[in-house]
Amino acid sequence: MAVQKIIIDCDPGIDDAFALAFAHGHPELDLGGITTVAGNVGLDLTTANALRVRDFVGMRDVPVTAGCAVPLQRPALDARAVHGDSGLGAASLPATPSQPARGHAVDFLAGAIGVEPGQVTLIAIGPLTNIALAVRRHPQIVSQVRDFVIMGGSAGRGNVTPAAEFNIAADPEAAAIVFAAGWTVTMVGLDVTLQARATAAVRARMHGLGRLADDLLLPSLAGYTGTGHGPGPDHADGPPVHDVCAVARVAAPGLVTCAPARVEVETAGRWTSGMTVTDFTAAAGDCNAQVAVAIDTDGFWDLVLDAYARVAAGLGAASVTPC
Repeated sequence: MAVQKIIIDCDPGIDDAFALAFAHGHPELDLGGITTVAGNVGLDLTTANALRVRDFVGMRDVPVTAGCAVPLQRPALDARAVHGDSGLGAASLPATPSQPARGHAVDFLAGAIGVEPGQVTLIAIGPLTNIALAVRRHPQIVSQVRDFVIMGGSAGRGNVTPAAEFNIAADPEAAAIVFAAGWTVTMVGLDVTLQARATAAVRARMHGLGRLADDLLLPSLAGYTGTGHGPGPDHADGPPVHDVCAVARVAAPGLVTCAPARVEVETAGRWTSGMTVTDFTAAAGDCNAQVAVAIDTDGFWDLVLDAYARVAAGLGAASVTPC
């Protein structure tokens, strides 16, 4: 497969950090920019975390541009109970003097995608506020992206309410704009991401990854607590790494099976606000999404840990081999 150019819009967040490290380590992904949005924690922390992760894993040449600090219409929703007050669980990455790039994420997205129409895949793994504003201010972006993939939503139950997944619930109005924009949204939601869990066996495989594991992966997972990850005891089988699944869908599409559907976002329901109402029986001409319905979990972790081994080798970890 040829190298794919990508931009990641994110709200780091533990699983966002894992997704950024994976994108850096996968040899067929070329990460051209990171944009940040408020979500798991506030914009100041999501941006600081993006910079720290970027610098720690060794991709200082990738610009980080801050975006929206609040949702379009409603009060901010965060996930500190899950990701910790810092947003990175129990990880403590080195401080960095780096600053975000000048300008706003929305304008960066329009410029970076517009200069190479048809070449850049946009991956959104946080609330969709930045993307909605980009669609409104620069509508040409819809036809200029190569592909558009999100981590968000669910064809079944949610994780912050019975109906809604966090990234959509955090800004339903933005999500509604994005799904109605005229492009095909590849929705990698809870239906598959809850299967991508960092089990004890997976964590054991991470122990050979030197500083990457010791400073970021394992302490982040150790601090990945609280509710919001589906039914049953929290993290009984290990915490899920939701956001990595969206990036993996781009890197290795065969790992994540998708089905065409019509997706509408509920914005007014008293009990269902943020629900991604998914109709797999819609006529082909009415479908606006490809919805993830299955994932090869073993293949996923082989792919991800192999990418992490490449990152770890770049950090100077001793005796690092693909896991």
